[in-house]
Amino acid sequence: MNLLTHSLPSTLKQARTACRLSQLELAMRMGISQRHVSFVESGRAKPSRELLLVWLRELEAPLAVRNAALLQAGYAPAYGSAQLDDPALAQAKYALTQLLRTHDPMPALMLDAQWNVLDWNRGAQWLAATLTPWVVNAVQETPLNMLDLLVHPEGFTSKMVNLHEVGPSLLAHLREDVGAQPTLIPKLEAFAALLEERLGQKNLYTGGLRSTAPVLTTRFATSYGELAFFSMFTTFGTPQDITLASLRVEHMFAADETTHAVLKAQLL
Repeated sequence: MNLLTHSLPSTLKQARTACRLSQLELAMRMGISQRHVSFVESGRAKPSRELLLVWLRELEAPLAVRNAALLQAGYAPAYGSAQLDDPALAQAKYALTQLLRTHDPMPALMLDAQWNVLDWNRGAQWLAATLTPWVVNAVQETPLNMLDLLVHPEGFTSKMVNLHEVGPSLLAHLREDVGAQPTLIPKLEAFAALLEERLGQKNLYTGGLRSTAPVLTTRFATSYGELAFFSMFTTFGTPQDITLASLRVEHMFAADETTHAVLKAQLL
């Protein structure tokens, strides 16, 4: 799905709906009338470039969506999209690499908006080799994709002890991502089908609600015993480049002493 094939009214309406805002709530945030919001969303009025940028910021639209909306309105895009190896992003890339390395021996990996693994530390490589040893010897013409590894018959979910808790929560997160990344829809559908097959339809949307823990822990069955992790994500604050805005680093932490001891013994 290409955002540039959409109209500005449909893009703005979808972005507002994703934020669960009414036209009145959005109008009050921007200091304009609800009528003007209605006219723009129906195509009867065109916002100025300045108002459109404020509009998109209030909706917290991804930078790629903001650029697309500007082009739909006939304006020049506001944000660049440099390659990760562009010298302009060297400082940011160095910072991300440092985040990965300093997190060893705990796993950490850098992901783009498509869930491709762009880089990972020794801990993440060890965990991937432990859970999916076939990945190490696989010839990769493209980056590893975490969603593909989830749905693979011998992928990560095959080793998850508490898929009934983790699966529905991850599915809900993916549904939010799809609003900004429509190309993820096939992967979302594949993951939903896997969960329905393993958990059943009635547990597909309620499984994650059963956990009363403050953080969601993922537990894996391995040859070292059960390993448990919870995650935190690092993203750039107020990025002005689409590539930077799409990047995030997942930091995995040992959820118990046993897991921590295994990681230290294997990697330190």
